[in-house]
Amino acid sequence: MEEKKAEPGKKVILFQGDSITDGGRLRGKENEWDLNHQMGHGYAFLINCILGTKYPGEHLEFYNRGLSGNRIADLYGRWKEDCLCMKPDVLSIMVGANDCGFTLQDHTGSEPERFEKIYQLLLEEAREANPQIRLVLCEPFTLPSGVRKTDYEDWKRVLAPLQEKTRRVAERNGAVFVPLQERFLELLQVREAEYWIWDGIHPTVCGHQVIAEQWLKYAGELWREV
Repeated sequence: MEEKKAEPGKKVILFQGDSITDGGRLRGKENEWDLNHQMGHGYAFLINCILGTKYPGEHLEFYNRGLSGNRIADLYGRWKEDCLCMKPDVLSIMVGANDCGFTLQDHTGSEPERFEKIYQLLLEEAREANPQIRLVLCEPFTLPSGVRKTDYEDWKRVLAPLQEKTRRVAERNGAVFVPLQERFLELLQVREAEYWIWDGIHPTVCGHQVIAEQWLKYAGELWREV
C-alpha cells in the first residue's frame, strides 16, 4: 500500500476495530470516490459529522479502518497498512468483542494476557511511527439482548478481563479510556437492552449515538493536542 503523505495543517483521526467500528463502510481504493460511504453507519460516522461540522476550519480528516470479524490479532496483522501508513494524529481503537466470541466458540480468541500483549504492541508501534500521536481506547461491551440472552453470563465472564485489560493498557500508555459498559447498563433503566444493542454485540442507531457521545465526552478535544 502506498504510504499516506501528511499534509500541513491537517489532522488525521483514524478509527480502528471490528464490525462495530466498520459499520458497513465501503472498502477498497476503487470505492474511494464514494465519499458518502467511507465512514460506515456507526459511531465513527457520527463523530465525523459532529466534529467536522463544528470545526470546519481545522481541516480534520477522518478515516475508518474497522473490519468486521476482527480480533485483536487480526488488527495486528494489518497494522502497517491500515494504521501506520495512514499516519494518524489521533488513533481510536475498539476491539475485544470478537476475542470474547471466538474464545467461547472455538478458543481462537486471545486470552486476557495475550490480548494485553498484542494491544501494547499495537500502541508501541503507533507511537514509534508518530511520537506525538494521541490514543483513544474504547471499552468493549455487551448487553443481554437478542442471541446473547442465552449465553450472557458466559459473555460477561469472558469479556470482563478484556475490559479490564483495555483500561490497564490505556492507563499505562497515557491513552484516553472511553467507558461504555457501565453507560449501557445505566440506560437499561430507560429502555430495554434491544433498544440500544440489538444482538448483545452490535449497537442500534441509538446505541451508536451513545458511543459517539461517550467518545466526544472523553476524547472530543484530543485533536487539539497534536
